[in-house]
Amino acid sequence: MTSAAERPLLFLDVDGPLIPFGSSSGHQPSTTTGASQPAGRGNPLLTRLGPGIGARLMALGCQLVWASTWTEEANEVVAPRIGLPKLPVLEWPDHGAEGLPRGLHRKTRPLVEWADGRPFIWGDDEISAMDRLWVSAGHPGPSLLPHVDPAKGLEDSDLSVLAGWLHAVAPG
Repeated sequence: MTSAAERPLLFLDVDGPLIPFGSSSGHQPSTTTGASQPAGRGNPLLTRLGPGIGARLMALGCQLVWASTWTEEANEVVAPRIGLPKLPVLEWPDHGAEGLPRGLHRKTRPLVEWADGRPFIWGDDEISAMDRLWVSAGHPGPSLLPHVDPAKGLEDSDLSVLAGWLHAVAPG
């Protein structure tokens, strides 16, 4: 069996991928979470979390890591609602975009550093072409950076792409 330190990583964002912003009526909610607001247990968008998504993510066989502005609150609030255990949390500098190349997400450098050459997936709704270029140039291992539609969140087709990539990178 492959140890956790050898398995590919899956960096998880909450807002957008796990909590979709779209609604069945097509109305976009006005309440958002993120760095400017505490996520909190009372967030009305928590009802959009799919209770089965945790089991589906665990079944992928990779090491899951929170990469979200929810930081440790993802373990306290989100994980129990979707059936995930406590996960490691990616930390990144508080200086925002200061000192970063234009268009590079503030998560990108810390993600590449955390991965330390291991294969990884970063599924997010804010990934740009600059992030893909940065990872391609600075990460020696395989990586997959799929854009997740924030109106829909992670869907079956997204999970199929992740599973296929993981099988190709780390079979069996």
